[in-house]
Amino acid sequence: MDNFKPEAKRSVVFVSHAQAGKTSVIEAMLFAAGSTTRKGSIAEGNTVSDYNTDEISRKNSINSSILNLTWKNNFIQIVDTPGYADFIADMITGLRAVDGAVVIIDAAGGVAVGTERAWDMLEEAGLPRIIFVNKIDKENVNVDNVVKEIRERFSKNACVIKAPFSAELIETIVESNDVLLEKYLDGKELKEDELQGALKSAVAEGKIFPILIGSAVTNAGIKELLDGIVGDLPSPIERKPILAADPNTKEKKEVKLGEDAPFSAFVFKSAFDPFVGQLTLVRIFSGKLASNTGFYNVTKGVKERMGSFMVLQGKEQRPVASASCGDIVAVAKLKETQLGDSIADEKQPVIFDPFVFPEPVYSSSVKPKTRADEEKISEALSKLCASDPTFKTSRDTQTKEMVISGMGDQHVDVVVKRLKERFHVEVEIGTPKIPYKETIKRQAKAQGKHKKQSGGRGQYGDVWLELQPLERGKGFEFVDKIVGGAIPRNFLPSVEKGIRNAMNEGVITSFPMVDFRATAFDGSYHDVDSSDIAFQIAGALAFRKAVMEATPILLEPIMDVEIAVPEDCMGAIPADLNSRRGRVMGVEARSKNQTIKAKVPLSELYRYATDLRSMTGGRGSYTMHFSHYEEVPAKIAQNIIAQNPKHKQEEE
Repeated sequence: MDNFKPEAKRSVVFVSHAQAGKTSVIEAMLFAAGSTTRKGSIAEGNTVSDYNTDEISRKNSINSSILNLTWKNNFIQIVDTPGYADFIADMITGLRAVDGAVVIIDAAGGVAVGTERAWDMLEEAGLPRIIFVNKIDKENVNVDNVVKEIRERFSKNACVIKAPFSAELIETIVESNDVLLEKYLDGKELKEDELQGALKSAVAEGKIFPILIGSAVTNAGIKELLDGIVGDLPSPIERKPILAADPNTKEKKEVKLGEDAPFSAFVFKSAFDPFVGQLTLVRIFSGKLASNTGFYNVTKGVKERMGSFMVLQGKEQRPVASASCGDIVAVAKLKETQLGDSIADEKQPVIFDPFVFPEPVYSSSVKPKTRADEEKISEALSKLCASDPTFKTSRDTQTKEMVISGMGDQHVDVVVKRLKERFHVEVEIGTPKIPYKETIKRQAKAQGKHKKQSGGRGQYGDVWLELQPLERGKGFEFVDKIVGGAIPRNFLPSVEKGIRNAMNEGVITSFPMVDFRATAFDGSYHDVDSSDIAFQIAGALAFRKAVMEATPILLEPIMDVEIAVPEDCMGAIPADLNSRRGRVMGVEARSKNQTIKAKVPLSELYRYATDLRSMTGGRGSYTMHFSHYEEVPAKIAQNIIAQNPKHKQEEE
């Protein structure tokens, strides 16, 4: 890598639907370039790219991995990304590390949903791309139909590349270049190097998308693909301009590319290695930096020293003396620098745009199986969160549950298995409890009197309370309207404390009560027997009695949900939302999709990611955020109360 100038470097992300053959194509490329002595097999679990035990057992990519090879005096670094939507974070980060893309399409399956999703992301990122139609060795494959589908679904400027140049390709090239178009229309001869140069420019500008045909199994088209990456995709100094912000003025400016420019780089991935610990993966956009030196973290505003830069070949790590413009390198054991951080020359700092990740939509509760697991789980989950920005953990203060959240059931399943295999932590998973709450619907009054005499000093506390409902979200108010010293001032905080303790435990269930005002307006006391604890008990008694007279109800969390689906998948969504007690608030067109906005109870959404995937063939996605609390319908509330542990205990 040290021996290659920026113009002889290529960085490429491989994307596709799951099982289209990305990893197999890369294995064939590594073999063709002499980087490996044999082609790895997914079936045999010995590919360079899919090296984690969970990837080998599942026979598909779960993480992005970095590979490299040399082809015709060019150094190519490859980011192999997962095809499943559950692991979309690694595709999002991978796009920021490269200058071009290869889109793999299964010739037998055609353009699948994952490929559509990837294409849209590449389009948004403005990355030039080559399309490789794989598996043409399969039976009953009609390449012409696949090409037709690509042109219909992606772009009419997707063109099959053949040698020598076909008439169709020549016409597409000249249409992208005004100078060549004029020569072509004048009947002048177009030279091969002119066409090749125009093709490369058109690919870099997203005006042409070359289609190559082949098979990873038979090696057909693999060398042509390598030639296409080198010949048609841009080098790090030919790529489209990169904008970054001045950390002081916040003004955006174009980053000067090249080895001689000021140093700038971006952390696009964090990974855990069982032998060296945390690995930080960096894409260098400009300048040069030697290993075993220091750098300035612009995002954190700190300097940090590092060890050697390393070039990755799957799980293998090769130290290098330095890294420069266009390189993808790893650094071990950084203390301050994390995913999404910008690093640069301290005298000329720049900050690159942060990542935008989708929010997790699938949650499970986790419970450590043993005390030893309980002691280790927090650190293990923290490390998993650091390497996966779409995986989150939280502890629900109301339900006292630890909750893990990801992009789908496969995502959560992988995390649970990694807890066991990497960190030796075993957990039980379940559906998270819904954080219901209680409230009241009308005003009520009640007396709470605690009187106890059992020899010696007794206990006496007496209070009258009035409860009134408040607006949603107002919480709890305590009002003192005691007159004439009916209750001494020093005991009123005790009354409030008794109410707070009781409201947090609930009355009709164990869920806390909210959105009410409690007014203490009368009571009595005893000069000797009244005490703090006696008035706490009296306050709690009065509160519980008044609640039962004030029409207590259950409240449930309602979520704001936005569901993005293609037009032809719209039909089933509103009816399904209705069956989930959801209310559609509106529909609007965004890009190629329709976005449905709705308000839906959280209890109806915990497995919605799986159901939506089924309804839309994997083409739908959604986000959700807490909106407010609403009353639970009476029949559903009855079931919740009947199943509540506190209710059962009181019955017994």
